[in-house]
Amino acid sequence: MESEALITLGKAIGAGLAMIGAAGGGVGIGLAVGGAVQAMGRNPDFTPTIQTNMILGVAFAEAVAIYALVVSLIILFVL
Repeated sequence: MESEALITLGKAIGAGLAMIGAAGGGVGIGLAVGGAVQAMGRNPDFTPTIQTNMILGVAFAEAVAIYALVVSLIILFVL
């Protein structure tokens, strides 16, 4: 194989591995929302507090997925 083809192959594999972090963000969001819904069902008086904390947690989990996407794009187009 040519060296250019090997470099492209390495970039594709690296970008794919970097995107594994996006799956973690999706799982984290699902678990956070599921736990928050259960907590709101068990104690409706604290719904505003639980909902605020859930939204913050979802934002942080989504940020991790966005960072994984950025790293993947950097691997593909910059390196």
